[in-house]
Amino acid sequence: MSDLIQTFMERKEDWLKALLEHVHISFLALVISIILAFPLAIFIAKKRKLSEIILQITGIMQTIPSLAILGLLIPFLGIGKFSAIVTLIVYALFPILQNTVTGFNEIDPSLQEAATAFGMSKWEKLKKFEFALALPVIMSGIRTASVLIIGTATLAALIGAGGLGSFILLGIDRNNGALIFIGATSSALLAVLFNMIIGFIERFNMKTLLISFTGIALLGIMSVLPMSMMQPNTLVIAGKLGAEPEILINMYKELIEAETAIKVELKVNFGKTSFLYEALKNGKIDVYPEFSGTITSSLLATHPKVSNNPREVYETAKNGIYEQDKLVFLSPMAYQNTYAIAIPLDYAKENGIDSISDLSRVEQSAIAGFSLEFNDREDGNLGLKKVYGLTLNVRTIEPSLRYKGIQSGEIQIVDAYSTDSQIREYNLKVLEDDKHLFPPYQVAPLMREDVLKKYPEIKPILEKLANKITVDEMIDMNYQVNVLNKKSSDVARGYLQKNGLLK
Repeated sequence: MSDLIQTFMERKEDWLKALLEHVHISFLALVISIILAFPLAIFIAKKRKLSEIILQITGIMQTIPSLAILGLLIPFLGIGKFSAIVTLIVYALFPILQNTVTGFNEIDPSLQEAATAFGMSKWEKLKKFEFALALPVIMSGIRTASVLIIGTATLAALIGAGGLGSFILLGIDRNNGALIFIGATSSALLAVLFNMIIGFIERFNMKTLLISFTGIALLGIMSVLPMSMMQPNTLVIAGKLGAEPEILINMYKELIEAETAIKVELKVNFGKTSFLYEALKNGKIDVYPEFSGTITSSLLATHPKVSNNPREVYETAKNGIYEQDKLVFLSPMAYQNTYAIAIPLDYAKENGIDSISDLSRVEQSAIAGFSLEFNDREDGNLGLKKVYGLTLNVRTIEPSLRYKGIQSGEIQIVDAYSTDSQIREYNLKVLEDDKHLFPPYQVAPLMREDVLKKYPEIKPILEKLANKITVDEMIDMNYQVNVLNKKSSDVARGYLQKNGLLK
């Protein structure tokens, strides 16, 4: 409990910001969903075949995993709040639409006949009694939609939209239960609060509701426009999920803002390479740190055959990504964050394991915890089978959770990155890649050519980091963030100042 309170007090400003972001995108998505669903439901309520078709379509849309919807929307809508809100609307439409149609269809037909006999128009019927009678069922649908929205909104953090999901993702990445608890509990309490607010809103009449919802929606849409659209001289720099990318992009920000008038907007903790890559190509972000090995093995449509020479891999990545997408890959840093295989140091000593080849001694008894990505890569588990002839007993697991498996003894072998702070934290031994399976992974800024033309001054600034940062230095910085709970921005600034790159 004391650890939870301490974590909350240290991050209360971040929590308040995340809470406001979560409320913002959730409430806006709910309001827009109501504005879209309500008139559509009125139109189709008495058209049985049409209502069945539309309800089936919206029902099917709700079954699509939210992460898949986010991935599909990024090439068209980019990253940030707008894509998150559209995804939440997709999830909220069905319950609101279904309950509104049901509410109107359950009105006593004799009331309809009497109203027609008195010469009431459709609008007069709606205003005089239909809306009031259907309201309890409609509000039930809105309550259901609000819970769906608030829960799903935690994934918005994956695409730079913020929210309480940033605490959950950060907690998972850093194996910090307090952060996960804060994010999850806050989201649950927010759902309860939304439920209370909806109960209060039920007291208003239809006209007041529609005017209020429309005004809020218009103001909200303006508020989700990216900062870079409102401030033309803003450079958007994004990073993948984890401490290391966050440290790097904070270094980029510090260096650029120290020497130019360019304002930098950071988008931290994106989950997947594909999200960032598509966002970069479509102009939704301007720069992000990428690895040479990732470009050659994942981003290039035709995977080139390269040696394990770092310079050759970098040149192939640089030339290939420019020819394919007109993206510029600047000069890399000194360290390599390549894949590695790690086991507990005590386990290594007990079984005499120093290299990956030595794993054949425990191939039948050991359990490997590999990420889904590593398990399906040629320079991952597929390569272990082909190059080393290893057929390990593999459990696929979320990357940040594999170290819990190591700690509990349920897993003896994990895939890792060579700069992971957990190598030091959990006293692991990185095995020698004696058959040279893993390609070099040198990190450098990746950006569109038009960004470099617009801001030519950033190239020499960012390349001050070229050939800087050793593996040990990167492990230490990751350890400071992941284990000592220092802020990435402070760690980044400290490195730059210590090495004379920043005053």
